[in-house]
Amino acid sequence: MLDAVDHGGEMRVRVTGSRIDAAIATRFKDKLREIALRNRKPVVMDMSAVDFMDSSGLGAVIAVRKAMPENLPLILQGLTPNVERVFRLTRMDSVFEIRPAATEGPETT
Repeated sequence: MLDAVDHGGEMRVRVTGSRIDAAIATRFKDKLREIALRNRKPVVMDMSAVDFMDSSGLGAVIAVRKAMPENLPLILQGLTPNVERVFRLTRMDSVFEIRPAATEGPETT
């Protein structure tokens, strides 16, 4: 569901599933919140594998953002067109920093 790598000044989290919906929203939220609060660093979440997000998934992302300290951002990266549409239609694209997909090569850990 989520792969997290400490990348110096930030946590890079990659969503590995293609859907964030009611079936996994609670587990997704709990895992992401744990990563964000345990590490106390800005979180850059790569969502390029996510093809579908419903309101439960959106609510989970918002809940994690609200749980994080104000000075630590939750940055969304690589939104697919369907997921980007959800953020745009709900105006959450003005709340979250949204970046294009990363262009660098694969990470080595």
